[in-house]
Amino acid sequence: MDIQNNNHSIKIVDRKSIVITGIKRIVNFDTNEFYLESNMGDIVIKGHDLEMIKLDTIDGEVSIKGNFDSLNYLVNSKDKESIITKLFKWVSLYT
Repeated sequence: MDIQNNNHSIKIVDRKSIVITGIKRIVNFDTNEFYLESNMGDIVIKGHDLEMIKLDTIDGEVSIKGNFDSLNYLVNSKDKESIITKLFKWVSLYT
């Protein structure tokens, strides 16, 4: 998606509907989880009965309805060590 607007906002109403702007692309989604790439980082939304009700690819806006349990920004994977790397570092410290 080539978004025209670089703004990023999230509006949640009663944990039943959400509108997010600044979305670059939808990586993956199903009724329990949405994985979105925004201009402020990757976002994971979890819940149940999730459904996309609007997608505006010009402005990068997504509207989702359902029952939301969480919304999280993910740490950039380039900056994040994998769990395996951390485990090996921890093991090497204590052996």
